[in-house]
Amino acid sequence: MKKPLFILTAALFLQSTPIVHAQSADTTPICTDRPTKANATCTVPQGSWQLETDIGNTTHDQHGGVSTDTLYYLNPYFKYGLNDHQDIEINWAPAIRVRTKDDGRNRSVSGAGDVYVRLKSRLFSDDTVSMSLIPFIKAPTASHDLGNDRWEGGLAAPIGVALPRGFSLTLGPELDLLADSDGHGHHAAVTGLVNVAHPLTSRLSLAVELWAQDNRDPAGTIRQRSADAALIFLVNPTLQLDVGANFGLNRSTPDSQIYLGLSHRF
Repeated sequence: MKKPLFILTAALFLQSTPIVHAQSADTTPICTDRPTKANATCTVPQGSWQLETDIGNTTHDQHGGVSTDTLYYLNPYFKYGLNDHQDIEINWAPAIRVRTKDDGRNRSVSGAGDVYVRLKSRLFSDDTVSMSLIPFIKAPTASHDLGNDRWEGGLAAPIGVALPRGFSLTLGPELDLLADSDGHGHHAAVTGLVNVAHPLTSRLSLAVELWAQDNRDPAGTIRQRSADAALIFLVNPTLQLDVGANFGLNRSTPDSQIYLGLSHRF
């Protein structure tokens, strides 16, 4: 990477902390899957709605003389708590813009993204370790030139561990079933991450993360690696703000991604 890691990205404070049932949904601190790539093991309280969204997300990549900038104006996840250990989640980006510059020629494509549906189930949770399963599916609803027009899916299995001195560890194994680049069949992509978070104050938290994905397309395996970091501010128990950045560690990974976001439980 040519750019230094000068922006720290945000992560939810103690995402692996189990929900305390003696508290009401209004007083239990919000727990989210943003801002880093790590998924939390917690679920939305039963009967509650939760919104988690970027309010600006820009990715820059320059390779082989081609420069690409992708902008998400919003990228909302809507979640609903089905019971005390399950929620359902729907994601759809209504406005995306991709600008490509190649040898002085500019091209811009705008439109909506694909729809993702996830079901998160918390398998177990105690004072030290928690784990969830998140099967998901992608419906090919994206505008022309913004998607591959193929159904895809996968399974994530986040594991949260409470560490001494207020640190928390999240591991993020994931297996995806992606469409082949030639349009025929599907193949596996294996993802893993290590995320460490720690509170800086009673409301401000910091997390750093290493992320890796091996996309085993028959045309050739694509290996992506990134270093991510994040800051998150808890405004009140139901509202949080975040800022973050991800930086690619090899040529196959976008150079940088910078974003702002918010989450609110209703």
